[in-house]
Amino acid sequence: MNVILRRTGLVFGSLLLLVVLVAAGGFVASQRHIGRKYEIAPESIPIPTDSLSIARGRHLVRSISKCVDCHGENLAGTVMQESAAMGRWVPVNLTRGKGGVGSVLKDEDWVRAIRHGVGHDGRPLFIMPSVVYQNLSVGDLGEIIAYVKSVPPVDNELPPLTLGPVARGLIGSGKVTFFSVERIDHSKSARALAPAEGPTAEYGDYIVHTAGCAECHGPTLAGGKIDVGDPSWPPAANLTPSGLKAYDEAAFFTALRTGVRPGGSKINEAMPWRRTKEMTDDEIRAVWLYLKTVPPREFGAR
Repeated sequence: MNVILRRTGLVFGSLLLLVVLVAAGGFVASQRHIGRKYEIAPESIPIPTDSLSIARGRHLVRSISKCVDCHGENLAGTVMQESAAMGRWVPVNLTRGKGGVGSVLKDEDWVRAIRHGVGHDGRPLFIMPSVVYQNLSVGDLGEIIAYVKSVPPVDNELPPLTLGPVARGLIGSGKVTFFSVERIDHSKSARALAPAEGPTAEYGDYIVHTAGCAECHGPTLAGGKIDVGDPSWPPAANLTPSGLKAYDEAAFFTALRTGVRPGGSKINEAMPWRRTKEMTDDEIRAVWLYLKTVPPREFGAR
């Protein structure tokens, strides 16, 4: 009996040691990503101050770039999620209120954060979709910054970001990229102009690649497993003509405005239809026209 107990103890002890070593390895590997500092040259772009530009920036923040999904309706930040496995994810307070970064960021800091995913301290920003926002034109980026700077200050002191063992394991192994800074060509100049606004496939292409559609639905828009974000999210739908056979323009409008597919089934909440419903008719029609031009592909094809 004593021999069996000793052997059992050795087995459990070895397993515990293995778990500790794996966890320590994951922590060290993830820390290389988390603790790295980046030197991004300041980039100056014009930031408008007129009311029309600020109003346009508000529309972009809500319905296209969807900043409010993470930072909250008033942009004062929130605890997005908290669990032992993934940690506490805390998008920051962007306002000038207590606990906010709005009072300390210069214009070039806003540009660096949005286009490059790097904070004013040089550290990578967690789940900041700069790989998408890098496609914004100078004009649209300036209007977004103008609006965010105009938001009334909100006092909201948030707890610090923490990363649990699963999140660190995903970061350390490279299975999920939580830092856009690692996926961006930082030598790329900001796009000077966006296509003319209107119901055209060209403008739809611009929206799709600045609104994050390709981040979830894949580079070919054929859907499948979502490579970024919460691993528990369901597969994304196929947005190529092969996957939209049940849709006409009216059904597409209904999906983006109400989150209901043809036939009446609800679209999963991972699809931000509560934001896309604020898109203008011309913007939704432009996306529809663009999707009709992409090559048909089987579900999940890359």
